[in-house]
Amino acid sequence: MPRLPALAKRYHSASVWALYGFGLVPAAVAFYLGATGQLPGNPVKEFEHLLGIWALRFLVATLTITPIRDLFGINWLRYRRALGLLAFYYVLMHFLAYMLLDQVLNVPAILADIARRPFITIGMAALVMLIPLALTSNTWSIRRLGTRWNTLHRLAYVIAAAGALHFSMSVKVVGPEQMLYLGLVAALLLWRLARKPYLRRKRQAASAPARAIPGKV
Repeated sequence: MPRLPALAKRYHSASVWALYGFGLVPAAVAFYLGATGQLPGNPVKEFEHLLGIWALRFLVATLTITPIRDLFGINWLRYRRALGLLAFYYVLMHFLAYMLLDQVLNVPAILADIARRPFITIGMAALVMLIPLALTSNTWSIRRLGTRWNTLHRLAYVIAAAGALHFSMSVKVVGPEQMLYLGLVAALLLWRLARKPYLRRKRQAASAPARAIPGKV
């Protein structure tokens, strides 16, 4: 399989910042379209939906970094933190749009929605779980927490599953788009279970030639 050309190390930092910039473009475009009356139907609901769907996309993209490296040898780990933080920003914007534009800071109505509507309960739980991940997405936290950092950040799989479920439950009829994200998250969860056996077999296959003893003639 042909390998992709590697990006020169001196461009790594710039490429990460470029990802942040490009990653926020959909939010800016959606806000502009909403502010100028170009969103179809209910503009507030459509704006919320666009922010939510991009949050889910960035969550899925964050979790695909490891399988891409394992299966294809493409190392994009330097982008994982940026993708995860973009997912958090979009989830936060999604919630703020709901709280400020949809409910107009009607706190009793917001609390009632969280308590009575399961898909909002699940979405709120995903936001709460994302907060410690966002706060610890830095080098200091990785060093400070050690192995506990990896344990904490496995919550990303739970959050992605909650996001896909939240999206599916928010519509009256589950269509192809909802099924796509449910399928992607399910595949990522299955890969998580299969990853250790796969890597073990891969290591064994790579080391087998080195251990082989030439046969006698």
